[in-house]
Amino acid sequence: MWNHESPEYYASKLPKLYETESVSPQDKIIHEHLFIGNCDWFAAEFGLEEQLFFGYAILNGDYQMAEWGYFSLPELESINVNGFEVDRDLFWKPKKASEIEQICLGEGWK
Repeated sequence: MWNHESPEYYASKLPKLYETESVSPQDKIIHEHLFIGNCDWFAAEFGLEEQLFFGYAILNGDYQMAEWGYFSLPELESINVNGFEVDRDLFWKPKKASEIEQICLGEGWK
């Protein structure tokens, strides 16, 4: 995975798994954006022991099937498509899910 950080880094920057359970999807803060090609993962929580993110995933630009759920850091790190790997958006600034165009499209919020 390009520009990735250690699991400890993610654990220090993101809320723990289930910590934002009472926050509405629109108000969840997305702390990290990971991507490859037309696939995007928006991370709101991270569990260090599980090495698991909770957030929003859009695979192959399919907004109809995009959803909130869990995705594994080791699995993202293992993706390699013809030499291309998942990348971490170095310019990402944390923001509410409702402020992210891709999530709004997938959820039908706008």
